[in-house]
Amino acid sequence: MKGYGSGADRIDTTRPHPARVYDWFLGGKDNYPVDEELGKQIAGLSPDTKRIARHNRWFMHRAMRWLAGEAGIRQFLDIGSGIPTEPNLHQIVQSAAPDARVVYVDNDPIVLAHAEALLSGSAEGVTAYLDADVREPERILELAADVIDFDRPVALSLIALLHFVGDSDGEGAGRSEGAYALVERLVERLPAGSFLVLSQLTGDFDPESVEKGVASYAAGGVTLVPRSRRGVSRFFDGLEVVEPGLVQVVDWHPELSLGDLPVETQPVPIYGAVARKP
Repeated sequence: MKGYGSGADRIDTTRPHPARVYDWFLGGKDNYPVDEELGKQIAGLSPDTKRIARHNRWFMHRAMRWLAGEAGIRQFLDIGSGIPTEPNLHQIVQSAAPDARVVYVDNDPIVLAHAEALLSGSAEGVTAYLDADVREPERILELAADVIDFDRPVALSLIALLHFVGDSDGEGAGRSEGAYALVERLVERLPAGSFLVLSQLTGDFDPESVEKGVASYAAGGVTLVPRSRRGVSRFFDGLEVVEPGLVQVVDWHPELSLGDLPVETQPVPIYGAVARKP
């Protein structure tokens, strides 16, 4: 495993961080009281929050299994990787393709600390970690190039990340650094035959609960931006969305699950899709 960056001395335990709150939703132990407090607030507003987080994680599993298997992808750039929760992305893709190369990216020092300790890949492949923010696309691409050959197809993974990025988060390189511009800049660098896999929170099904969640995150100093189906589809402009299209994550190729998925009678308010760059 390769690691780039170090931030163990800047862990902020006074403010919640999305990666650590998500870890709490998934039943992990790598979070702090401030993260648990926000997680409990969100769960109190929406008791389905943990169920939704699990379905998002299972969507990632199925999408990566499909990309490494049917799509034949051997290079993966996972931005917003979060705290390691097995099975991790590299374990999924390297079980199908031992020579797969995986670069994880996140900007929380506790994620960095655990990544250095836990993310050991296959002997044939490469697993690396970058301490970087999604708002630094050029830096991410430059550092990732030490592991990833951007002349060959790459799977860009943005799982449950972009709802933490606003539509206008500042200016850079003469263009808005909002979520859509960031995705566009990352996808621009990918060669034809690459894929974008993305999941995003929506308020389409239960807007009241989602808005309460937005307010709770805001009180903790965290941006949360739910988007409509139309808003999420915009991330895939110019790409070929594979079947079954942009759907609730629970409905994306459930047959690829290694276990039985729970039968759902309620919506899972996260859209997900996989799309190919022509």
